[in-house]
Amino acid sequence: MSEKKSSPLHFEGKNAMEHVIEARLKGLEASREIHGMEMPGHYNAASDAAKETAFLLVVLMILLGEKGLDGSWLGALIVGWMIWKVGRSAVLGWARLERLHRVIEEERWEIEHHRAQEREELKAMYAGKGFEGKMLEEVTDVLMADDNRLLQVMLEEELGLRLESYEHPLKQACGAAAGVAAAAALVIGGWEFLGEAGALTMSAFVIAFSAAISAKLEKNRLAVAMIWNVAIGALAGGIAYFSAQFIHL
Repeated sequence: MSEKKSSPLHFEGKNAMEHVIEARLKGLEASREIHGMEMPGHYNAASDAAKETAFLLVVLMILLGEKGLDGSWLGALIVGWMIWKVGRSAVLGWARLERLHRVIEEERWEIEHHRAQEREELKAMYAGKGFEGKMLEEVTDVLMADDNRLLQVMLEEELGLRLESYEHPLKQACGAAAGVAAAAALVIGGWEFLGEAGALTMSAFVIAFSAAISAKLEKNRLAVAMIWNVAIGALAGGIAYFSAQFIHL
């Protein structure tokens, strides 16, 4: 009787399937990466860091002209920028893991305290998959008999989480460091050999290549991703350049 009375409180007035849908949305929110949901975190961190580094350096070089590479300040800037990107990726990765742990503990608590309602959710989910009658009851009984298996099923089936997709924050930080280093080497190398034209060319290449890698891993259209990213970079860089010219009139 006590479990039946707790059902409305657990489902908050919703039926089992409505509760499953709400939980799936909650799981999607918990699994959201700052760099995206599908691509591995270290690839996304590297791509993001490379694009931002390429844009930052080329704008600075255009605005500062020949002074852009004078002195040791450029090296100091790159080191500071790398530390920022690495630290930011690591902190965001830890925050994502904390959200995951919180969701796991919440689901574990529900399994321990609302078993009757968890059973209803399981039956609703597997009925939606085509199970019915005796087969549905047997599948539900097997899953309910093992709390660890039940927890994994509820995380994956109800909340839509894929635990293997969660990377260690330090791995994402290493991706960010690699992105900054590669972009800085290419853009500065382009400036050294071909001047401003070389820096612009290498910056556009880094942005386009990073966008292409992201699009390929996420199974999006390569050309569209490359064009849009380069176009946004060109627009932002152009606005920065002409704004500087206007200020110095």
